[in-house]
Amino acid sequence: QVHLVESGGELVQVGGSLRLSCAASGRTFSGYAMGWFRQAPGKEREFVATISRLGGSTTYSDSVKGRFTISRDNARNTVDLQMNSLKPEDTAKYYCAAGLYGTTLRYYDYWGQGTQVTVSS
Repeated sequence: QVHLVESGGELVQVGGSLRLSCAASGRTFSGYAMGWFRQAPGKEREFVATISRLGGSTTYSDSVKGRFTISRDNARNTVDLQMNSLKPEDTAKYYCAAGLYGTTLRYYDYWGQGTQVTVSS
């Protein structure tokens, strides 16, 4: 089992920046690829970014590429999502997930409870 806890979500203005963090506990953190997903009200949960077990590979959705950066620290069991140039359409609840390196929900076995990001214009 892997327990994931997200933090860092808040209300931010358009064009602003925010850094989300996910802390993991339980089984060996470096044994899992880590992903960030988001879900806006009335919409399906969608892929945002993923990072491989040792951090050597990353993949982003087209909607965040160039604005968001995913990183991990295997010594601290954390994965972060740096979000820059935020837009109103980035408003969603953001979820951290652990599993295999992939861009769909089915690759991930463990999920956090989410942290809310609201981008205000």
